[in-house]
Amino acid sequence: MVEAIRKAYKEGQEDEELEPIVAIDLSGQALGRFKDGDSVIFYDIRGEREIEITESLTREKLSHFPVKKNFRLNFVTMIEYNSSLKVKVAFPPDGKIKNTLAEVVSKAGLRLCKIAESEKAIHVGYFMNGKHGEAFPGEERIIVPSPEGISSYALTPEMSASQVVKEISSKIKDSSCHVIVANLANVDVVGHIEDKASVLKAVEAVDRSIGKIIEYCRANDIVLVVTSDHGTVEEWFYQDGTVNTGHTRNLVPFILADFSSRDPNQWSLKPEGGLIDVAPTVLGLLRLEKPTEMTGKSLIQNISVNDKTKRKLLLLILDGWGMREERHGNLIKEAETPNFDKLWSQFPHTLLKAAGEAVGMPSHTVGNSEAGHLHLGAGRRIFLDRVKIDKAIEDGSFYQNPSFCWAMERAKRENTSLHLLGIVSHYSSHGTIKHLFALLRLANKLDLKRVFVHTLIGRRGEKPESGAIYVAKVEEMCRSMSIGQVVTVIGRFWALDREENWDRIEKTYRALVYGEGKPVLLE
Repeated sequence: MVEAIRKAYKEGQEDEELEPIVAIDLSGQALGRFKDGDSVIFYDIRGEREIEITESLTREKLSHFPVKKNFRLNFVTMIEYNSSLKVKVAFPPDGKIKNTLAEVVSKAGLRLCKIAESEKAIHVGYFMNGKHGEAFPGEERIIVPSPEGISSYALTPEMSASQVVKEISSKIKDSSCHVIVANLANVDVVGHIEDKASVLKAVEAVDRSIGKIIEYCRANDIVLVVTSDHGTVEEWFYQDGTVNTGHTRNLVPFILADFSSRDPNQWSLKPEGGLIDVAPTVLGLLRLEKPTEMTGKSLIQNISVNDKTKRKLLLLILDGWGMREERHGNLIKEAETPNFDKLWSQFPHTLLKAAGEAVGMPSHTVGNSEAGHLHLGAGRRIFLDRVKIDKAIEDGSFYQNPSFCWAMERAKRENTSLHLLGIVSHYSSHGTIKHLFALLRLANKLDLKRVFVHTLIGRRGEKPESGAIYVAKVEEMCRSMSIGQVVTVIGRFWALDREENWDRIEKTYRALVYGEGKPVLLE
């Protein structure tokens, strides 16, 4: 399979959009396809991009494309992707995250509007509301469609930023709207593409948007709060000089420009903080009491308890905009950003932690949009599923997990196959090869005979051609334990969709179930 991936690279394909590669035997039959009664463990951990493919594999009928009739799988997901899915969940949610920023604003009777491109709608909606999908009373969500019908956002680095700004302007003028949360997606989305010229255009498109937003806020007496969820293109190179298209561990900006005041510079900010401090700061400016669940603290040092000023506020999230002093490989500094620079130099500002333990992840790990928006809204540190799963592996409880054991023991008892499906990466927000290896060890312990691995690959925060490297590691692990076989490789573009691109999901479905793809004979 590794040789087939490297051949695809030579033909111009890349990890993200790699066409399905499927293993066949000497007779030309596809090996390790999903069959009725088989057990499947989907070990990805993020959730929102995993819903569509899970739905297609677990529903008896699907309106988007034809699925196999009388097809039943014993399906387990690592975490809960959606409560409506008919699956067992190995690590279910601990409970509802209460009193997020949106919920507190709603309870106060204020109207909140969230504005984002479709590429980031789930982040300002679902994740920022504490993984709560439904809008709270008084919460409006405006989703601006991201560009459609293009092969890459590198072709349209401006994306739909101008329309997002237009919607922001409309809500700023809307007297019934008290709080606006908006996301400019360009830097993060285009930053995942190895195209420097397009990234610079994306950064500059965001900066132009900032300039227009400043004008609207100043003209309408709006408090403008600017921050980010994580860094990306401010650290464009790895130490060996190869391009880093992933996220970073760098700090992110926080700027407070209070255009509702005669003195926009009146506020004094703490010298440092974290994303969990943003919600308490916003609530303080709105004169709303911080709930006890929020352990973050306001970044404002000189706010008075006697301040009764009513303010209208815009929280602007510059997705992927990190801060780094060094200029080499820093595409934020290399781009023309006069509007951001003016904000930073003229108004109170500080830096925030947006990675690792500060956003509920393991130490020294990079930030991501999901953790970033979750903590921006929650105002407290929430340990992510990855931490919980890693701990279970360390203390051994992973290997007694009832859902895993149910799927594997059923496959053994009924003499059916076990399929392990998921991302293969050292570290991805969707999962890690470490969790796959733990599942292989459990399958080996239970003496399963037929175990098939279906790998999703994609270069986000990985070096070029990393997919082949990780698939080779999986194959080596399978050989060392004499269990399991890699039988499918497919780019994550085709499997991990969240915008109802059902043609992509169908391609993945047909590869997994029918073996449609580039055939590779396994010796």
